[in-house]
Amino acid sequence: MSKKSVYKQSLALFVTGLLSAIALGGSVSVQAQTESQPSSPPKFTEFKPGQTKIQGNGNPFKPSGLRQSQKPTGGRRGIPDGIDDRVPMLSRDYPWSTIGRVQGTTTDAKSYHCTGTLIADDLVLTNAHCVIDPETHQLSQKILFLPNVINGAVSNRRDVAQAVQIIYGTNFTGDNLSDQVNDWAIMKIDKPLGRKYGYLGWKSLPPTAFINKKEKLFFVGYSGDFPDPSKKGYEYLSAGKGWTAGFQAGCSIVKEENDILYHDCDTAGGSSGGPIIGVIDGQPYIVALNNAELKNRRTNQDIINLAVKISFLDQLAANR
Repeated sequence: MSKKSVYKQSLALFVTGLLSAIALGGSVSVQAQTESQPSSPPKFTEFKPGQTKIQGNGNPFKPSGLRQSQKPTGGRRGIPDGIDDRVPMLSRDYPWSTIGRVQGTTTDAKSYHCTGTLIADDLVLTNAHCVIDPETHQLSQKILFLPNVINGAVSNRRDVAQAVQIIYGTNFTGDNLSDQVNDWAIMKIDKPLGRKYGYLGWKSLPPTAFINKKEKLFFVGYSGDFPDPSKKGYEYLSAGKGWTAGFQAGCSIVKEENDILYHDCDTAGGSSGGPIIGVIDGQPYIVALNNAELKNRRTNQDIINLAVKISFLDQLAANR
């Protein structure tokens, strides 16, 4: 589902709190993907400026015993087909080790998954709609973080962590615009996985820094349509779709309107919360947070993807 040429089209704006994509016959589809887990709710805290803080300084961290690699495929070649530029993320080296699958259970015992990224020893960044149902406003009953899942497996089963506390930016009772801008959540997990897997830094940069330099970013997400084990060359990924992250290099933030970022990275359900990453001074930083896709209502075709600006992390960091 490549979106590379979409930014050349005329796009609707968010105005007066309503998504005017309705005029285009479009709708916003959040990208959580459904599956099944037992329940035990974490503590939820709504973000309040000046009152809610996290530990973190925005700098990336690589454990000394962990290798670093620029190749996410672990030496294997991917099979881009000209439409979908994703390849399987198969490396357990840093920075790929920092990204994992968020596995949640709703109040009515339904299971879903998203994507999350370690940003500190025990903090995982994802979307608010990955911890709160945007339609029912119900909080998830149990949320797990499975670090660096490849073909359905983590490197050590004991490293599966549970969310014990969650700070969220919106509970989806506001207007569409504010819900979109604040669709983020920070999960405090019960294990300091960042010490073993490392964590990414973040940089809040002006969108012009990316818009003027297209195809310089990369994206990782556990999309529910990827990888397809029936596709030639991917048969070994037997755990199925959503159980190995997809990696795409060379995608772009194409515009910014009303504090909302538009991007052309390849995404699908399950990739919500996935980091859009830029390499700055040789180090990986999260520069935006994927959260939704704009669709044409009549054809159900993707138009463009949306992302959350990362500046909220500066407000949250205790030492900023």
